Amino acid sequence: MHQLANTRIYQYTNNQKFLSSSLNYFQKEKAMQIKTDIIPLHQQFAKNPNAPERINKKAICVFAATGFFLGDDCFYENQKVLQPGKKYQLNQNNEVISSENYFKWHYSPRNISFQAAVDEFTDLYEQILKEQTSNNRVLLPLSGGLDSRSQAVGLKHLGAEVHSYSYSFAGGFKEHKISEQIAKICDFPFETFLIPPNYLWNSIEDLARLNGCYSEFTHARQMAVLDEFEQMQGEFSLGHWGDVFFDRGIAAGDEDKSELELIYKKVIKKGGLAVAEQLWKTWELEGNFEDYLKQKIQGLLDQIEIEHKGAKIRAFKNLYWAPRWTSINLSVFEAAHPIHLPYYDNRMCEFVCGIPEEYLADRKIQIEYIKQRNPKVAKIMWQDQKPYNLYNYHKNTSPRNLPYRIKNKLVREIRERLGKKYVQRNWELQFLGKENDANLRSYLYSEDFINWVGKETVDKIYGNFKNKDDVFYSHPVSMLLTLSVWLKQ
Repeated sequence: MHQLANTRIYQYTNNQKFLSSSLNYFQKEKAMQIKTDIIPLHQQFAKNPNAPERINKKAICVFAATGFFLGDDCFYENQKVLQPGKKYQLNQNNEVISSENYFKWHYSPRNISFQAAVDEFTDLYEQILKEQTSNNRVLLPLSGGLDSRSQAVGLKHLGAEVHSYSYSFAGGFKEHKISEQIAKICDFPFETFLIPPNYLWNSIEDLARLNGCYSEFTHARQMAVLDEFEQMQGEFSLGHWGDVFFDRGIAAGDEDKSELELIYKKVIKKGGLAVAEQLWKTWELEGNFEDYLKQKIQGLLDQIEIEHKGAKIRAFKNLYWAPRWTSINLSVFEAAHPIHLPYYDNRMCEFVCGIPEEYLADRKIQIEYIKQRNPKVAKIMWQDQKPYNLYNYHKNTSPRNLPYRIKNKLVREIRERLGKKYVQRNWELQFLGKENDANLRSYLYSEDFINWVGKETVDKIYGNFKNKDDVFYSHPVSMLLTLSVWLKQ
């Protein structure tokens, strides 16, 4: 990586250390009071005096299965993460003396019309955007979806100075083509980045310092262009979590499933159970992993006092998914410039609790907002419903969409026959191929890691990735890589 980017990472991580040191110094003089955000941007840690100072292997198995730690779990048993929407008092040893909720997720739908809900969203959303961006130049990542599109039309309406950009995978769908159209209509300067193969191995140690190994490394594709971020001027406005707030809490047709079934299905990654059960077996942990995970999920669900199933599932995601997964890799953006997230704002959280589920479902509010604010942007293709847009996406059903799907499939097959594989996921660029494989093996088969997780574990997961099903075992391999880097730190 360039020297400038390395310097910023050093400053970011050392600022975090300085903050911890300052808090510890302050705690010697007086008890520390901390109020966590409803959706925290950063993890804040406390000591658990009732637990031994050892690696939390059960929690790590959950991490391996899901890609994030659940509840207040950490890598060590004597550490815990402060939970969202709470006021804490900590003693001089960084132990929790007391805690209380100042916010609880609830479902209190108001008797309002859909247009009234859209109008309220418009006023609140644009007020938040205005406050967050102030007079600063805005750095706006654009995608083919709705969250960043809603930001684009809002910032355009506010007259903000915006520099936009987008990225696509080398050899994959040209997502930046959609983003470029949005930028053009909004009259934003626009920049395109291609995520290249092999970048991970030159930046993996830096990424580990930034996210603390609390997320696997291929999701943070923005790490590939951190040097380019450094050259930009402004502050990031990021659209994360809009797709959770403004969509169904549960899929249509899943109403008869239990809350536990719904969450379990959501959190377990493809191949996640395979790697978690293998680690559980190697470490000879008591009981059965799947039973342990289900009990843990049920315990967290029982703490959410919401009757409506969809709203309760959304609240679970807000409490445990957003801060422990989505927020983790925001540190990459923050290493370059300050970040702002309009959908994380406490007022937006309160707003969502009062909107009927019918209006939140199927992205209705965001779609209507974009159509009313900027009809031209609404006419641009929506990536999730390609080739349709916000006016005709309901036509994306068979047989109407068959010509487009057949054409796409033929193009992919022709490319593959020419040796140009269609890339859909970052791990394909970072794990496949001779050079990637050599780097991957250097971490998976390091002596210390083999001693910790067992050669049988690595052989089984890596062997299945190479020889059986690389898609299914991509997540397990990625989690073993993450754990290997963490052990090294």
